[in-house]
Amino acid sequence: MASELIQFGILAATIAFALGAAGLKNLLSAALSLGAMCLCLGALYWTLYAPYVGLFQMLVYGGAVVVLFVAVIMFVRSEGQ
Repeated sequence: MASELIQFGILAATIAFALGAAGLKNLLSAALSLGAMCLCLGALYWTLYAPYVGLFQMLVYGGAVVVLFVAVIMFVRSEGQ
């Protein structure tokens, strides 16, 4: 019972961060929301007894890809914004 509630909470946070990544106007906030969504999705995989997939999700997507997105946003952003 408790693990189902934890999984449901993680799923709700994942959906909330996904909606934030898709709906936020600020690109940096959207990228950080995407990173949080990837971390929550990795935690959900971990609770579903797939630790290697969860670890891969957290490290590669939650770490490397989001850092690349944030770096590109910072480099491309113009002076007027």
